[in-house]
Amino acid sequence: MSNETKYTEDNIRSLDWKEHIRMRPGMYIGKLGDGSSADDGIYILVKEVLDNSIDEYVMGAGKTIEISIQGDKVIVRDYGRGIPLGKVVDVVSKMNTGGKYDSRAFKKSVGLNGVGTKAVNALSAYFRVESTRDGKSASAEFEKGNLTNQDKLDETSRRRGTKVSFVPDATIFKNYKYRSEYVAKMLKNYVYLNPGLTIIFNGEKYFSENGLKDLLSDTINQDDRLYDIIHLLGDDIEIAITHSKTQYSEEYHSFVNGQHTTQGGTHQAAFREAVVKTIREFYGKNYEASDIRKSIVSAISIKVMEPVFESQTKTKLGSTDMGGDLPTVRTYINDFVKTKLDNFLHKNTDIAESLQRKILQAERERKDLSGIRKLARERAKKASLHNKKLRDCRVHLTDSKKDRNLESTLFITEGDSASGSITKSRDVNTQAVFSLRGKPLNCYNMSKKIVYENEEFNLLQAALNIEESLEDLRYNNIVIATDADVDGMHIRLLLITFFLQFFPELIKEGHLYILQTPLFRVRNKKETIYCYSEQERRAAIMKLSGKPEITRFKGLGEISPDEFVHFIGDDIRLDPVMLDKEKSIEELLSFYMGKNTPSRQEFIIENLKVELDTIEEEL
Repeated sequence: MSNETKYTEDNIRSLDWKEHIRMRPGMYIGKLGDGSSADDGIYILVKEVLDNSIDEYVMGAGKTIEISIQGDKVIVRDYGRGIPLGKVVDVVSKMNTGGKYDSRAFKKSVGLNGVGTKAVNALSAYFRVESTRDGKSASAEFEKGNLTNQDKLDETSRRRGTKVSFVPDATIFKNYKYRSEYVAKMLKNYVYLNPGLTIIFNGEKYFSENGLKDLLSDTINQDDRLYDIIHLLGDDIEIAITHSKTQYSEEYHSFVNGQHTTQGGTHQAAFREAVVKTIREFYGKNYEASDIRKSIVSAISIKVMEPVFESQTKTKLGSTDMGGDLPTVRTYINDFVKTKLDNFLHKNTDIAESLQRKILQAERERKDLSGIRKLARERAKKASLHNKKLRDCRVHLTDSKKDRNLESTLFITEGDSASGSITKSRDVNTQAVFSLRGKPLNCYNMSKKIVYENEEFNLLQAALNIEESLEDLRYNNIVIATDADVDGMHIRLLLITFFLQFFPELIKEGHLYILQTPLFRVRNKKETIYCYSEQERRAAIMKLSGKPEITRFKGLGEISPDEFVHFIGDDIRLDPVMLDKEKSIEELLSFYMGKNTPSRQEFIIENLKVELDTIEEEL
């Protein structure tokens, strides 16, 4: 008998709009996630709704947007023109339906595909849209994209605008949680790009007067700026530039039509090229591009007619033309930078002199390191071929390093047993493992030279591919996976110090995480519960009753690969490493990793008291 699977008319299916979105959500919102990463799906849902409100503001309608996130429920209210009342249901439930196909109503819009709000609707357990205009309102409610209630036109005294409420579907977004830090960062970018717009999030007001200049002011501490921020404005383009005194690599914040293009694109590439070309011509010197751009911290925003992005989540611009009668993106940006930046440097000779000194310093450092870097690269190449410190993932065999997969992850772990467990249980398509040998060096206050001279740091830098620029980063997620004991926490701290000292933009851009692994396993014959805290352990004992078997995991190596697969798979728990905006990186490193001081001793004693009091209360 043949084992061939039958293929008939019965195998052919036509999915309606909501079925397709729910079956293939990644096509519409990128990765799903649980909210631990800024590009997880639950934030894309917020963004898709918010983009419509932003487009209203851009078109001159509504200066305030109100957002509330309480638990799992999101409410977005704008005071724009309001959806035409007869089309309230259609615009949130019929694909390829919306006002943005009509260029008379929307120009240089964020979204042009008529998909965004429909994806939110289909992926929400509850979705409600209400529109008010001309003294009347209309609303509709849905569950997983299915219409459950539709109100007829009502007379109202409410202000015009649109209000959208939704609750992400927990069957699609597993164990999700909104983190206010990520939402706040998204909203700040919106107000930087739209000076004059007010966004109120859970009662807190966000507003910007100076656009991208405010973005850089919040990004880089004033004491760390080599010179005052250069802020250049033009038709459909805005640029802000400075250089860091301490940061080694390049840092870019790029936007198209208000969309944060976290993976850059044609506009960011053109900007990097234009800065180098303009500075070479200004000084009349053929400086190395890497010396000019070393330590640069900058932002660029452009507006394009009908932009082409490389995915529905719009993280990378693919357009080569500005649209209409305008030139190419590359020519437009190059001409703008050449004129505006050149004029600025001629008028501000003190900044021009500071910048040239920085370039010359970078040139000297590069030449001093040239021999060491060559040897380091050779060592890294040899190690990657023979030592198996890096167990790579297959995604890089098919994807360009410039188009890193959002799911790609590098676990940094210590010891053969721990790295062995992760390696055996990982997803070989998207998850790689880098194995440390012993504790890393405390690199606080050391120069970049140490990265090349220290074998562990050199190989880690090579594995991540971040020597020149964050653009070349091979993995979207970098996860520190160490034991939940004193030694493991010390290794975490030393690795975070390494990234803060030499590659802080990796943390700023939300690429660094700490892996949570269970401390206890509580089980009986019917059920197994993994517990991440003492409180969870006690709750598990109560739930299973009797005398369940309790295992205390002392290290990652004690967790079998069969069990580990749960902790780095769908049920993965990640804690993002975030920077305290109130303190500079130098302040943080000096306090935690510098010489022991009375203030640090006092901090440790006070926090130890709090921890002991908490344990005493629990007992």
